[in-house]
Amino acid sequence: MARVEDIKPPVARKVPKEIVTHGDKRVDEYFWIRDRSNPGVIEYIEAENRYTEDMMKHTKPLQEKLFKEFKGRLMETDSTVPDKMDDYYYYSRTEAEKQYPIYCRKKGGLEAPEEIVLDINEAAGGNEFFNVEVCKISPDHKLCAYLADTDGSERHTLFVKDLRTGKVIENSIRDVAMAEWANDSRTLFYSIIDKEARPFKVMRHVLEADHKTDVEVYHEKDKMFCYLALTKTKSRAYIMITVMSTTTSEVRYVSADKPAEAFKVIKPRKHLLEYFVFHHGDEFYIVTNENAPNYKIVEAPVSDPSEKNWNVLLPHRENVAICVSEPQPWVEVFKDYVVVFELENAVPKLQVIDLKDKSSHEIRLPESMCAIKPANNPEFGSTKVRFNYSSFVTPPSVYDYDMKASKLELMKRQEVPGFDPSRYETERTFANAKDGTKIPISLVHKKGLAKNGTNPAFLYGYGGYGDFEGPAPEFKIWLLSLLDRGFVCANAHIRGGGDLGKKWHEQGSMMNKMNTFTDFIACAEHLVKEGYTSRDRLAIRGRSAGGLLTGVVTNMRPDLFKVVVAEVPFVDVINSMLDDTIPLTASEFEEWGNPGASKEHYDYFKRYSPYDNVEAKDYPNILTTGAWNDSRVQYWEPTKWTAKLRATKTDNNILLLKSTIVQGHSGASGRYDYLKWYAFMSAFVLDRLGIKE
Repeated sequence: MARVEDIKPPVARKVPKEIVTHGDKRVDEYFWIRDRSNPGVIEYIEAENRYTEDMMKHTKPLQEKLFKEFKGRLMETDSTVPDKMDDYYYYSRTEAEKQYPIYCRKKGGLEAPEEIVLDINEAAGGNEFFNVEVCKISPDHKLCAYLADTDGSERHTLFVKDLRTGKVIENSIRDVAMAEWANDSRTLFYSIIDKEARPFKVMRHVLEADHKTDVEVYHEKDKMFCYLALTKTKSRAYIMITVMSTTTSEVRYVSADKPAEAFKVIKPRKHLLEYFVFHHGDEFYIVTNENAPNYKIVEAPVSDPSEKNWNVLLPHRENVAICVSEPQPWVEVFKDYVVVFELENAVPKLQVIDLKDKSSHEIRLPESMCAIKPANNPEFGSTKVRFNYSSFVTPPSVYDYDMKASKLELMKRQEVPGFDPSRYETERTFANAKDGTKIPISLVHKKGLAKNGTNPAFLYGYGGYGDFEGPAPEFKIWLLSLLDRGFVCANAHIRGGGDLGKKWHEQGSMMNKMNTFTDFIACAEHLVKEGYTSRDRLAIRGRSAGGLLTGVVTNMRPDLFKVVVAEVPFVDVINSMLDDTIPLTASEFEEWGNPGASKEHYDYFKRYSPYDNVEAKDYPNILTTGAWNDSRVQYWEPTKWTAKLRATKTDNNILLLKSTIVQGHSGASGRYDYLKWYAFMSAFVLDRLGIKE
């Protein structure tokens, strides 16, 4: 085996391209990598992949050891808690050595014979990548509509399976994003995406009809509106179309019993107004930011839901935010109750509103530092709400809360062989940002940690789009292997995310974006100052917008980190945001800025864009990833960044690009393949920190 120091990295050729914007000239020597038709692009990516493979060969035993550890913590054969829908109980299960779940049901009771609804392992066939995004059962329970992506591009094919015969009866509708059944079990609404991967139309299809005759029921022509949710209310009364830009939303509805009728608008769009609609009897419940940055809930009559008829059900609170995970809030509307998922100072809360008397109470959660999200709650008349729960030290769990009896019941906790939660402890600490703002950090480590600066640490950050899910302190089986090797694992709740509400997001977006990066640096410095770790023992990680974060802070403070993992990173910021033919670019103008239209925005981007700020200096060890079919962050961003770093940096630290061809933004689709990536990444981190076990 060749020594690492003797392996020569590939060198990308330089083809200078002059780009002039607002009178400012930039020269991009790797712009040619954007050309998919150029055979030299694939050749260069393959050369980088070979180099990565060669440089990581000596870690193969460690990768295999880690994968074995991860797999050993899986209950490979397992099943989910069944969800009751009418007379059926639906659930999924996994079998050992199979990559994908098997969707099943039982009629009448849990002792009834099992019926397989969809075995994704069989449906996947020989595809290297196969992701089922949506699986919807028809109201009469005779059909299953599902969307399958076979290459990671998120361009799904719509399939309809007849559950009586087991035969697929529809498989010719392509580029689908979402689908929903009307109540006749014959009519399907589906959304399709345009060449920029933006859901922009909703079509109405009748089973067995030629899909070329499908009727267009909605067409979104504004490129700023890149989110489109197609849903049915829990009451099963209405089909809803919710369209969103980064800052604005608009909702349409039609009776699920009368799918041929035209959709109506709840409230015409108004810039900066967001609202989302739920149905309850003669009323709509509307979650909105109208004079309420952290959102409030109003009720309005179905007969006339215009704003003049809005009455407050849950008022806005300055320090408590309703969780909105684009493009829907985490609000569950039942016949007698409304359940609201909230955040206060990066701590999740669950509030129950009794609709009979409008009283409310909070569900007491087992831990304050945890992650919760709605589970499937299909029954409108239920008095129980189901939610998913985990923490750094609590494996994924399913709880039912009886809203009438105020009783919390654990329905299932994922069994993790060999895991003993008493060996670990969690903490919440705060870093001081440059402007004095307190930045929360969630931590987990083995008990008895000595804060003497010798511990390895792994710090994760995201900080974009008001996202609060990414940095949530969730349980991850792969993280245990780092904890057991003495790591302090931390999540930074930096501005730009939504961990502390809408203002927290706004303080880290647009012309405040630098706060995201300086907050993260402050968090890293805090961990060093407090003795959790040291600079030569600190690894950082981010993906997508979090990859932008890692790219920026690596340019700003390369001395602060030993190892950097940047997954599908948004690093070629100026070039991407100048090109609105790229998926998502136009819709991102209100998150990042528009450098083509505004010199002020352009100049601000130029201050932090990772690709444009690569300098001749020493950098940490870096592992970055890309995916040829990624529609969110184009493959060329990490590829160009790698090429420029390799040609410019002055150190001998390792720089690796791992780029996949048959995958997309979210990585591998199969559960074992997914764990193999984490084994690879963890081995890189351990190797670069000098931890050999």
